[in-house]
This record gives sequence, structure tokens and C-alpha cells, in this order.
Amino acid sequence: MRRFAQRFHLLAVDLGGLMIKVGQFLSSRLDVLPPEITAELEGLQDEVPPVPFPALRALAEAELGAALDQVFASVEELPIAAASLGQAHRAELLPAAAVDAGLSSVVLKVQRPGIQEIVDVDLAALRKVGGWLNRVRFVAKRADVPALVEEFARTSLEEIDYLQEAANSERFAADFADEERVAVPRVVWERTTRRVLTLEDVTAIKITDSSALRAAGIEPADVAPVFASVMFDQLFTNGFFHADPHPGNIFVTPIPEPGAGRPWELTFIDFGMMGEVPTQMRNGLRKLLIAAASRDGKGLVTAISELGVLVPSADTAELERAMTQLFDRFGGMGFAELREVDQREFFDFATEFGDVVRALPFQLPENFLLIVRAMSLTSGVCSSLDAKFNLWDSVEPYAAQLLRDERGNIVQDLAKQALDAVGLAVSLPRRLAGVLDRAEAETLAVSTPRLERQLALLNNSAKRAGAALVFAALLIAGAIVRSNDLVLGNLLMIGSVIPLLYGLWRGSRRR
Repeated sequence: MRRFAQRFHLLAVDLGGLMIKVGQFLSSRLDVLPPEITAELEGLQDEVPPVPFPALRALAEAELGAALDQVFASVEELPIAAASLGQAHRAELLPAAAVDAGLSSVVLKVQRPGIQEIVDVDLAALRKVGGWLNRVRFVAKRADVPALVEEFARTSLEEIDYLQEAANSERFAADFADEERVAVPRVVWERTTRRVLTLEDVTAIKITDSSALRAAGIEPADVAPVFASVMFDQLFTNGFFHADPHPGNIFVTPIPEPGAGRPWELTFIDFGMMGEVPTQMRNGLRKLLIAAASRDGKGLVTAISELGVLVPSADTAELERAMTQLFDRFGGMGFAELREVDQREFFDFATEFGDVVRALPFQLPENFLLIVRAMSLTSGVCSSLDAKFNLWDSVEPYAAQLLRDERGNIVQDLAKQALDAVGLAVSLPRRLAGVLDRAEAETLAVSTPRLERQLALLNNSAKRAGAALVFAALLIAGAIVRSNDLVLGNLLMIGSVIPLLYGLWRGSRRR
């Protein structure tokens, strides 16, 4: 395994571009890959061979339209990070620019020369492979590979457009503007172009640098659940998420101010690869999380179907049975606990579960690839911070909050319906009385005993219908609220008796 990883490491460094992205992804999968592979590939996260500074200087000066010493007070030639697509150097703004920007220390990020051509070649190769795979019936039934390649191509091309990255950074910062857990570097727009990006210098402790975290008085195991929760917020609440959260893109920044609720914050950088979750898919993901947290196999399969991972015609009975067995046996276990399970038991279950999965028409919908990537990297980083990290410990409270939010929305809807029903019950008789008044005003034309009796019956029926609506709304609202607020739920349910009795009384008057 180590020799395989070493050969891949050399190949990725030699080819550069998107191959390094693949290596970064693999190096972060500490939850599923052996340490022989992840340790060897870890260097690809932030130790890509640097480009000589003169070549970067030439590109930056061409983009900014001036010599660097006319634009910056100083630029360090030794890079602080060399990534697959670009390279970062510390710099200081000129005094006047520092006053305008409200900061002086910045990071100058410059694209690697020729990276556009490298990415074009990599994408052309991926498109060719995607076309081949699409001819394989088993693959074609489960994924539109060319569409997935185009989705990856779009995000890759956006990643080498620094104007897009700067806009993503500001949008991400706005999503967490009121959030103490998250920090984002400010953009210096006057020194930013499509291939040059100038940002506030926010360099701090790399999230997986456990020794540095402990030296700063921060326990790595305390960082894991906060990081997981922040990623959940992006995916399930905001719908706009960092799709490349590998350790080189996240810092833990100590907060020196006394009295701070948490003495550190998570600082995200590199917003080139971002994903968006459409509203319908976000609702499906929320249901998926709630079902997983509550060990609801049937609910989980329903959520998977809503996400478009299963074709509508799929027979899900066997999958529901398998998911229920999965939860019964392994539900709630962390990766450390799963490693202690008897391998034969694990193999037998995996074989049976695999047969069920292969028999079903699974498919990988668009907009889903980056979600899978983000959650995979999140799981890997958390496992690196805490070998005993149990994702369920973060999923369950988060899912419980989502469930409370969902119930709150239902209660609001029911309350609105109850108010509408009350308004209907109050307004209908008055409107019918108006009809009667107008009928009486035109007695010669329309006044007949039969018409008056019919209007009286209509008036009585409207009041009974309004009472029934109010009764049903209060009863259902009380039943839902009662699980969280026993007193209010009981009051609503008891109060529903009043419109019920009124409706029965109106009915007896009719007879």
C-alpha cells in the first residue's frame, strides 16, 4: 500500500493540476483508508513543489498592470503555500491602500503559469473516460457520467477564476456574519483580478496540527464536533458550502480576548470550489439526516428516493429491511468502534447488504458529487482530530434541532390555518347577513319564504363548517405541540372542545 501511494504521489506531482486534487481527497479519508496511504499522500495537501518567484512575479505584474513594488510595500518571495492551481505569498499593502482596506498584512495568491492549459488537458481526458464509462450499461444505469464530468469541469474552471473565488468568499462570510465559530479573510478588491487574488492574512494553526493545537491550549477532540456542525450548517441550512474542506484550507485561530465564549474559531480559506444545494435537495438532505439520527430505516429510504438517488419505480422493501438491520446492529457506532467488530460478521453483513444495493436502480444525481466530497472530507478531518470521533454524536443533536425547526414550521402553518378558519367562521355569517339585507331591500323581486329558509340553512351550515375547521386546527396543533410543550399542547386540545360543542349545538338547532 505504501509503495502504491508513493508511486501515485510522484505521478500527481509530475502531472500537477487536477491529479493533485485527487491525491488531496484520498489523503483526507482517514476514516476509510489505511494510514500507509493517507500519511504518504498528506504532503499533497499543502506541499506541492513551488513555482519560481520570477515566473509568478511576471504573471502578477501583467495582471495588475504595474510592478509589484509599485502596488505593494513588500512581497515575500518564499511562498507560504504552494497548491495545485496557485501559490500564496505574504505581502504588505502600501500605507494608502492599507487605510482604504482597513488592513495591512495580506496574502497574495497567484495562479500557477500555464494552469489553464493543464486543467483543459485534464478535463479533456476526464470527458473521454466519461464517454467510455457511459457505454457500460451497469454504470450508465446509475449515473450520467458525462453530466457529472461537466459538473466537475464547471467547478474546476470556476476555481481558476479568482474573481469568482473572491465573490464566493464574501457570500460565505455573509452566511456566517452572526456566527462566532467561523471567520473568513477579507478581500482586497483593488488588488484582485481573474488570476491574482489579494486577501487578509489569516494564517493560523492548521486544523489537523494536533501538537500546535495543544500548545495553544486547544484540545483537538473539542474541534471535531464544532467543525462537523459548521459543515452541517452549510449543507442543510445555508445551501452554499465549501466543497474542498481538506486540512490545508482550514485554520484554528486562537482568540486572545478575555471572556470569549470559545477561545478559538474556525477560519476557512480557498473558496474556489463551492457547491450549492437546491431547495428541494436540501429538504431531502434534512429528512435524510433526521431519519439517520432516529435510526428510521424506512424514513431513510424515503429521503434517499426524494433526493433522486433511487429511480421512482424502485422496489424499496428489501432496502428498508436491510437499513433497519444496519441500524439495529451498527447504528450509533463510531469508526473506532466499527474497527472492533468481528471481521467475519462485518463481511457477511456487507455481502448481503451489497447484494441488495446492486439489485436496486441507484443513480447519482447532479449537484450530489460535491456534497459527497464535502461530507467525506469532513469525516476524514474529524477522525484525524479524534480517533474515537463518532459522527453520530454530532448528527443526533443537529438532527434534533432540525426536527424542532420542522415542527415549529408545522405549528406555525397550523396556527395560520386556525386563524384563517376563525376568520372564515366569523366573516361568513356577516357576509351572508349582507346577502340577506340586500335580498330584503329587493323584496318584490326576490323575497320568498323558500329563499329565506335556504339562506338560513346556508348561514347555519357555514357556522358549523367554521366551527369544524377551528376544532380540527386546534386539535392537530395541540397534538403536535404537546410533544415539546405539554401545557400549551393540552390547552390547545382542551380549547378545541369549544368549537366542537358549538358545531353540535348549531346542528341541533338545524333539526
